[in-house]
Amino acid sequence: MVPIDDAPLCRDGKVLILAYDHGLEHGPVDFEGVPESADPERTFEAATHPAVTSVAVQKGIAEAYYPSYEDDVDLLAKLNGTSNLWMGEPDSAVNCSVEYAAELGASSVGFTLYGGSNNEIEMAEEFREVQEAAREHDLPVVMWSYPRGQGLKNDTDPSTIAYAARLALELGADVAKVKYPGSRSAMEESVRMAGPTKVVMSGGSKTSDRAFLESVKRTIDAGGKGLAVGRNVWQRENPERILDALEAVIFEAATVDEALAAAE
Repeated sequence: MVPIDDAPLCRDGKVLILAYDHGLEHGPVDFEGVPESADPERTFEAATHPAVTSVAVQKGIAEAYYPSYEDDVDLLAKLNGTSNLWMGEPDSAVNCSVEYAAELGASSVGFTLYGGSNNEIEMAEEFREVQEAAREHDLPVVMWSYPRGQGLKNDTDPSTIAYAARLALELGADVAKVKYPGSRSAMEESVRMAGPTKVVMSGGSKTSDRAFLESVKRTIDAGGKGLAVGRNVWQRENPERILDALEAVIFEAATVDEALAAAE
């Protein structure tokens, strides 16, 4: 583990990653509700919001759009990802090297690990190469730690989420992106299991402003260090409004009611 509080990925020790790797992972269906969200430039514009510490994209999006925003947006390069057309046991293709991510201007890298998948061993070995190369380039590593696979009955069970956080620590990730385990106490256990690895909540599917912010608030109160969110921001007609509210909750210790009022 290396100190990352002063890295571009963090602001005051907290993290708000705006994730936009869904076009590969989920396909066009994620853009149907707000068709203009299919334009990556819209999300890069949202990422200029002061609450956003980094935008996470695959290398093709980074190549095409990041040069126009490199002065205003911090880049997290997502190194692996697989389309929703893939129907096999959970796996994720390595699509970008750490070295190339550094050439693109990324200040951190992200990698998905499906603990519990029949492909876990190979994915962990790929993560080892990524983590060690990232250390050589002084790039923080964010693990999308998502247990899933045919042998896993419940990928949101609190004990499973805590295990996901622990996997990130054991394998050397600086930040663990995990699903919300359903309560503050369950998130506290995930944070405890992660030790010095920063735990951030995965934003998940779009929900109401209040429900979303309440889960973020409970995560912060549990010792979590922030959020890695996509759909709950860019699937909204006004991404800036929810980012205003998230800034209040994550960086200003506001209540949900205060955050919603501030975002009006």
